[in-house]
Amino acid sequence: MSFEPVSKLDGHVAVITGGKGAIGWATAKRLAALGARIVSIDRSEPEKVQALLDTLPKVASGAHFALTASISDSAALNAAADAVKQRAGRCDILVNSAGFTKPVAANDLEGLTDELFDAVMQTNLRGVFATIRAFTPLLKANGDGLIVNVSSIAGFTGAGSNLAYAASKAGVDVLTKGLAKALAPHIRVLAVSPGVVDSSFVPGRGADFNEKAAATIPLKRIGHVDDTASTIEACATTLRFATGSRFVVDGGRSL
Repeated sequence: MSFEPVSKLDGHVAVITGGKGAIGWATAKRLAALGARIVSIDRSEPEKVQALLDTLPKVASGAHFALTASISDSAALNAAADAVKQRAGRCDILVNSAGFTKPVAANDLEGLTDELFDAVMQTNLRGVFATIRAFTPLLKANGDGLIVNVSSIAGFTGAGSNLAYAASKAGVDVLTKGLAKALAPHIRVLAVSPGVVDSSFVPGRGADFNEKAAATIPLKRIGHVDDTASTIEACATTLRFATGSRFVVDGGRSL
């Protein structure tokens, strides 16, 4: 493994869960522009995802392709990893950007039902671990693998769309640290923690919420999906001697 910065990702295969989501798609565009072959894993609409992937720059290592799997289904994830091995032969980068939430006020304890709590943890925490477990053999095979987990400042502030979401992201941060030690030196594991992002990820948040949030942020705007995607790109290209770290990209909201 070389820890020197790189400017291109030619020959690399990047697997992105939630690739049709705002952050996942922004990341796919950035990595493909550097020469990486993209595999997007989404739980639905494979034809729609493939149509998006077909708009990416063509790369020498092969065509970008879509796979269907829910990250809460370990058997489906194992099948997806097998498909990547058969079709691409390798996996160099794994970006865990799939996630789920629903707004519930922190003081609304009854509103955060057992069913919602379990669904959030199953997807955002167990799903991340299960995805890493499925793809670790491929990532380890080339001796220079990278995992980037999309976390959130909710994981260390306790403030977010709901308390289960905050707890799930705190768990992702712990997984990042623990797996960085367990999988070294063959695989680096990093986390990127955005704050409020201009996307449709949190249902019900619109322009009014974004304007109010922007006014409280030191850099005076909410995050763009490309703020997160560019940080993920940096993890793959310039921040190559980092592992176990969490990079906060929130404009200072968490200060």
